[in-house]
Amino acid sequence: MLEACGITLMRGGRAVLDDLALTLRPGECTALVGPNGAGKSSLLAVLSGELAPARGRVTLAGRPLSALGAAGLAKARAVLEQAPSLSAPFPVAELVALGMAAVPRATIDEHALAARAMTAVGIAHLAARPANRLSGGERARAHLARVLAQLWAGRTAGGGHFLMLDEPTASLDLAHQVGVMTAARRERDAGTGVLVVLHDLNLAAAFADRVVLLSDGRIAAEGPPSAVFRSETLSRVYGTPVAVERGHRGALRIGLDLPPAA
Repeated sequence: MLEACGITLMRGGRAVLDDLALTLRPGECTALVGPNGAGKSSLLAVLSGELAPARGRVTLAGRPLSALGAAGLAKARAVLEQAPSLSAPFPVAELVALGMAAVPRATIDEHALAARAMTAVGIAHLAARPANRLSGGERARAHLARVLAQLWAGRTAGGGHFLMLDEPTASLDLAHQVGVMTAARRERDAGTGVLVVLHDLNLAAAFADRVVLLSDGRIAAEGPPSAVFRSETLSRVYGTPVAVERGHRGALRIGLDLPPAA
């Protein structure tokens, strides 16, 4: 398990995370949701070991993340940043292979894992294309393939415990949003703990086992989607009327509760 206890993160003299406690479990998909500035990306960065909190600690299987070192972190978890940078003109297959750089090379078949990752996100046909000539949606999927390759390489070396995705669907159309979340759920089904930051509450309701709703650096609600996604709770946290209904086959449908335009 990945456990965070008493997490406080300071920026500019203010607490962007305030005394948070959270546990991520293998084989569970957790969605982090909340308004802009609620602390979602900051919390993911602390849980991944990228940022050190001012107070509190994060442990993996009882061991502090700070004790793992860069190589240990790369083996234990794979992280997709919110806006990964890309400027080099090398082929997509090489970009995907970069995710495995920190894993001992003797334990993996890089070409096979890269090909598998590209196939998993539907970009195998782009393997030879220069990465800097991809569309925004293609680039997002290429970076997801890179992170999946890292996760799988870490798994072969005894790691690959957690997959952390920061707004992985932001630049994608509906079909590819579903594809990305389906890929994340496959990793959950394989025993990986998945943490995903989402703005789309309907995607969170459809794919997450557990939802953590953040507001002003604190947890406003936590639990299964049906317990967290309630009209009164969402309306209060987002500061606008939100309707929650049961749709086809009992699925939650979440949207603004506003009168139609004239």
